[in-house]
Amino acid sequence: METKRKALGKGLEQLFSNEVINFDNFEKDIINEAKTNDILEIPLGEIRSNPYQPRKSFNEESLQEMAESIKELGIVQPIIVKKSIKGYELVAGERRTKAARLAGLETIPAIIKDFNDQEMMEIALVENIQREDLNPIDEANAYENIIRISGMTQDEFAKKFGKSRSHVTNMLGLLTLPSNTKRLVQNKKLSMGHARALSKIEDNNKIDELATKAVVNSISVRDLEKIITEEDLPKKNKIVRATDTMSIRNAIYERIMREKIGTKVKINHRKIEIPFDSDKDLERILDILGIKIEGE
Repeated sequence: METKRKALGKGLEQLFSNEVINFDNFEKDIINEAKTNDILEIPLGEIRSNPYQPRKSFNEESLQEMAESIKELGIVQPIIVKKSIKGYELVAGERRTKAARLAGLETIPAIIKDFNDQEMMEIALVENIQREDLNPIDEANAYENIIRISGMTQDEFAKKFGKSRSHVTNMLGLLTLPSNTKRLVQNKKLSMGHARALSKIEDNNKIDELATKAVVNSISVRDLEKIITEEDLPKKNKIVRATDTMSIRNAIYERIMREKIGTKVKINHRKIEIPFDSDKDLERILDILGIKIEGE
């Protein structure tokens, strides 16, 4: 890996060192190191998004403005891609690529580099959190994916991405919100402050009820926190301050399994505990897990 990174240049070394990442420097270094024959015209039809791109939606008005600029001035800065089995995957320049398509271009100038899956994921996250207004749920999902794949602790992640430990913990806590409330956050109808306050409540039905009430009545974060305090709602157990890789992975796997089988799962001491309410509930869980009992 060390030989590969040196071959890729200073940009990659800076991005994946243990220092705080700066995406602008990373992209600038790659472009500055590129020779004229390193920049190729690549068909737009052969380019697909970074599969780890956390952003699910883009501002259409902003893209249209960029497309008009491209029609007038062309592509000022090349995008960065990696070769894939079919065509290319974007490393940097998602908005430029989308705007180029809107402008009616057939090709786009690009620099080809080689990155592994974890690096592609980290690049996509860094570009979005440092350059774009990524919604909290997409950002939290990206945090979780990187921690899961890389095995970093929350402390290591916070240091590498220039975030406080409490911010990372609060972001990951948003992933426990019920789906309806998550959508309100993704659509920017609820702020990060609202979401953080709601994420501490144990009852998902109550979370959805208060989330809808906050949107309909334009309730401020402070007033929402006051309502939660006055109603003395049961709170979730405090997030365990995980200091080792296995604790973090267990917490993530518990959430994934809970969403998969629809019941609370506990992973501890090398055991997976899945409670069930009845024989019928057990059959439902076994069916979801694809377990068939012979003779039945």
